[in-house]
Amino acid sequence: MTMKILGKAASINVRKVLWTCAELGLDYQREDWGAGFADPQTPAFLKLNPNGMVPVLLDGDFVLWESNSICRYLAARQARSDLLPAAPRQRALVEQWMDWQAGELNNSWRYAFMSLVRQSPAHQDAAALAAGVAGWNRHMAMLDAQLAAGGPYVLGADFTLADVVLGLSVHRWAAAPLAHAELPAVRAYYERLSARPGFMAHGRNGQP
Repeated sequence: MTMKILGKAASINVRKVLWTCAELGLDYQREDWGAGFADPQTPAFLKLNPNGMVPVLLDGDFVLWESNSICRYLAARQARSDLLPAAPRQRALVEQWMDWQAGELNNSWRYAFMSLVRQSPAHQDAAALAAGVAGWNRHMAMLDAQLAAGGPYVLGADFTLADVVLGLSVHRWAAAPLAHAELPAVRAYYERLSARPGFMAHGRNGQP
């Protein structure tokens, strides 16, 4: 049975899953859910994900939500220890950077992204915007330091799931119309990821 991914392709979190599927060579069907498409607040969707958010993975009778969890599940399902190591310490480091992306990094860019990209009227306070841009650049500088110390990927020589989720965040930062900090390791990483077809299709594809 072909897996289904529920979520619109413009969603950054859906694109994490789509890029992971590309790296794994997985077949799937995708259904458009989210703003502008089918409403994830319907009772049928809320039975699948009580948060009413995309993506949702349907793998037979198995239902999974939260994009990073879906990426981890798919890599483990395919026994791809190169993307998600089996050894506890190595796996923990991959998951550490994935969790940092989902929590710390994502929270740092919310105000600036809503103001500058979405042009939300509720996010136009000048002081809050300046703080948001500074916080976003500060978190990206942490990634720059990690890449400069060990590169070429987040955890050194090998491409992992940490690079999938962080690669989407790097694209969002690079594409946003803000005063970017000078982060040469991040810029080089962005170009390195662009050699991967999955990133070009689902990461650096014109979507902010």
